[in-house]
Amino acid sequence: MKTEKSILIAFILNLLFSLLELIGGIFTNSISIISDAIHDFGDALSIGISLVLEKISKKKPDKKYTYGYARYSVLGALITTIILTIGSIFVILGGINRILKPEIINYNGMIIFAIFGVIINFLATYFTRKGDSINQKAVNLHMLEDVLGWIVVLIGSILMKFTNILVIDSIMSIGIAIFIFISAYKNLKDILDLFLEKTPKNISVEEIKKSLLNIKDIIDVHHIHIWSIDGFTNYSTMHIVTENKNVKELKSQIRNEMCKQGISHTTIEIEDKNDNCDEKECEIKINNKENHQHQHHHH
Repeated sequence: MKTEKSILIAFILNLLFSLLELIGGIFTNSISIISDAIHDFGDALSIGISLVLEKISKKKPDKKYTYGYARYSVLGALITTIILTIGSIFVILGGINRILKPEIINYNGMIIFAIFGVIINFLATYFTRKGDSINQKAVNLHMLEDVLGWIVVLIGSILMKFTNILVIDSIMSIGIAIFIFISAYKNLKDILDLFLEKTPKNISVEEIKKSLLNIKDIIDVHHIHIWSIDGFTNYSTMHIVTENKNVKELKSQIRNEMCKQGISHTTIEIEDKNDNCDEKECEIKINNKENHQHQHHHH
C-alpha cells in the first residue's frame, strides 16, 4: 500500500507541476523549461500508468495468470520508457530549431521557476524514495532526474542573466533530452531482457550447476532454465539424475542451495541413471506425429 500511496502523491505533484511549467515556459519563452514540462508530463503519465499496473501486478496468481501478475509492473515500465523516448526526440528537435533561430528569454522568470522546480521535485523524490518494484525504482529515477534537470536550468538561467548568451537555453534543453534518452535506453534493455526470459544478471548457470553437483548423490544436472518474472523473483526448473531413493531430502537440499543463489521457486525433475531424458523422446514423438500428418495429407 505504501508504494501505491507514494506513487499517487508523485503522480498528482508531477501532473500539476508539468501544467504549471508549460505555462511558465511559454511565459518566459524558455525552451529548456518547455522541454522539461514535456519530460515532467511524460513522467506524470508514466506514473499514472504504473499506478494502475502496479495495482494489477500485486494480484495473486490465478488460473489465467499462473505466475501471478508481476509482469504488468514491467509493462508499466515499458510504456513509460517509450513515452519518454518519444518526448526526448521532440525536445532535441525543438532545441536545434532554437539554436538556428534564437529568441528573447525572460531570465528572471526562469530563475524563479527553476528555484520552485528544484524544491517541488526534491520533495516529490523524498516522498517516493521507498518502494521495491521495478516500477517504483523507475518512478524514483524520474524524480531524481527532474531535480537534476532543474538544477541545470537554474544554473543556466543565472548564466544567461549575466552573459546574455541565448543559446545556453537550447543547449540545456538538448542536454536534458539526451539524458532522458540514455536512461530510457538502459531501462528498455532491462525490460527486454525480462520479456526475452534472459538469465537474470546476477546469476550464473555454470556456478549453479557446479554447486549442485557438489551435493552428495547427484550424478548429473541438465535442462537448467532460470528466468525472472519482474526483475525480483527468480524461477528455475531442472532435471537431476540420482540413484538416491530418499528424494525428499535431496530436493530440500537442492532448494536450499537455490535459495542461497537467489532463486526462490525451483521445480525439480528427478531421474535415475537408466532413465532416458523425456525431452529427447518428446521431440522424436512430435516429429513422428508431424510426419504422420504429412503422409495423411498426401494420400
